[in-house]
Amino acid sequence: MKTKILLKEAEMPTHWYNVVADMPNPPTPPLGPDGQPVGPDALAAIFPNAIIEQEMSAERWIPIPEEVREALRLWRPSPLYRANRLEQALGTPAKIYFKNEAVSPAGSHKPNTAVAQAYYNKMEGIKRLTTETGAGQWGCSLALAGQLFDLEVEVYMVKVSYGQKPYRRSMMQTWGAKVFASPTDRTNAGRQILTAHPDSDGSLGIAISEAVELAAGRDDTNYALGSVLNHVLLHQTIIGEEAKKQLELVGDYPDMIFAPCGGGSNFGGIAFPFFADKAAGKAVQLVAVEPTSCPTLTKGVYAYDFGDAIGLTPLLKMYTLGHDFMPPGIHAGGLRYHGDSALVSQLHNEGLVDAWAVPQLETFEAGVLFAKTQGIVPAPESCHAIAAVIREAKRCTESGETKTLLFNLSGHGHFDMSSYDRYFAGELEDFDYPEAAIKESLAHLPKVG
Repeated sequence: MKTKILLKEAEMPTHWYNVVADMPNPPTPPLGPDGQPVGPDALAAIFPNAIIEQEMSAERWIPIPEEVREALRLWRPSPLYRANRLEQALGTPAKIYFKNEAVSPAGSHKPNTAVAQAYYNKMEGIKRLTTETGAGQWGCSLALAGQLFDLEVEVYMVKVSYGQKPYRRSMMQTWGAKVFASPTDRTNAGRQILTAHPDSDGSLGIAISEAVELAAGRDDTNYALGSVLNHVLLHQTIIGEEAKKQLELVGDYPDMIFAPCGGGSNFGGIAFPFFADKAAGKAVQLVAVEPTSCPTLTKGVYAYDFGDAIGLTPLLKMYTLGHDFMPPGIHAGGLRYHGDSALVSQLHNEGLVDAWAVPQLETFEAGVLFAKTQGIVPAPESCHAIAAVIREAKRCTESGETKTLLFNLSGHGHFDMSSYDRYFAGELEDFDYPEAAIKESLAHLPKVG
């Protein structure tokens, strides 16, 4: 029984898969302040033309530039593992596989799109990129990509994560990025939040507002986003494409696929290439896993909302908790986002992908078991997928089903050990669904149409 299933460098995919080509209905368009669909010109102030074309594209396959593939070869193709020891510990008849995206230099799946975005910006003469980051995985990835393509990088890191994840901040600085705890007093958006909430822990929505504001104000600067938008999910599909090839090598195919879901790039990256099979009639269940404390897909509403806290972005049709929703300071900082990818949201709304929510303590329990059996300490975000897989594997034990389960191990937890320390000390808690807070936030949804 194989433990590692490997591809050669020459077998790395040459094209990204665009799920839009196989969706049963056209994607909902982003809207401007007037409620009308926005065109490419509305995005030109912060994105390069090549990225805008990908954002709007309905082509099934989009070529990966050779310069991008050369950079990706630093760690790709990533290995697929059979989690034999986890299966044995659970006593389950299910087969469990995981794609290990923790092998990238930044320790997560995020460089897959950071490298592509840095390349396209460099080709169009941009000198500087701004971005936000939650747990720091995206910020580290863009800092790395900035070094590879000689771009300056400024990162606005959610304040609660800035304190919780100091070594991710150090990694960004090692790769030459400037890192600021958001909200800051460097932007109008940050000052507005601090005036209203001087002790704000920050959120991804606030950090996005700051990064977008700065990018829009300078001709030599663009904005780079680590999740949510179509082009970001497109770049991540290299994960699922490789996984399909690797499973073919051992004659297997998943019954269920799991991935953490905050903005959607992790989930879309592994699940979308299999959605192509689902659209053609293949029976495969795609499960996005989110925290109960920020239950966007499971408790939010499907509506047009801003992607940031202040309202600088176009309106996106997505599952949302309200753009000014402030989630609790859980340790899975990458999943503390009020909205979700428009593509993931639409597919979920149409019943084509599922969503589960799991509480924080269950995720850390799952992460510890995974570390004890497989030897890898997972990031808190990845623990959500592991917890969901363990739930399903235990169901298979009860039913006797021999399902094949696949999940994306999106990052390692080497810089999250303080979170594990708090778990072992009994200091972590579960957060109940904050119904009153979400109700208040949803009352502020923009009026459209």
